[in-house]
Amino acid sequence: MTTPTITITDSAARQVAHLISQEENTDHPLFLRISVSGGGCSGFQYHFTLDDAQTPDDQVFSKNDIDIVIDSVSLGLLSDAMVDYTQDLTSSQFVIKNPNATASCGCGNSFSI
Repeated sequence: MTTPTITITDSAARQVAHLISQEENTDHPLFLRISVSGGGCSGFQYHFTLDDAQTPDDQVFSKNDIDIVIDSVSLGLLSDAMVDYTQDLTSSQFVIKNPNATASCGCGNSFSI
């Protein structure tokens, strides 16, 4: 069995660094936590939060001095995905390009397998 990988684009790493730099009074280093839960219009939904506490089942992916942390259950649904950050005239958001998804909603925040 191969180890799941997550690719982090330069744009995503810059945005995570920017978000962390905006936080005040942090006693512990922050990272971006990505998780997946049931819900959304396609069955599963992505969640993004800044966090400072890891659990034993977390896996850490690093790029340009930032960390993205994903729990083992979510990682099973995100294996070999790419985390990107996009900006255009109408929105800016983290985007998951998930090769495991067979369908996704129009906004890209939920998916099905």
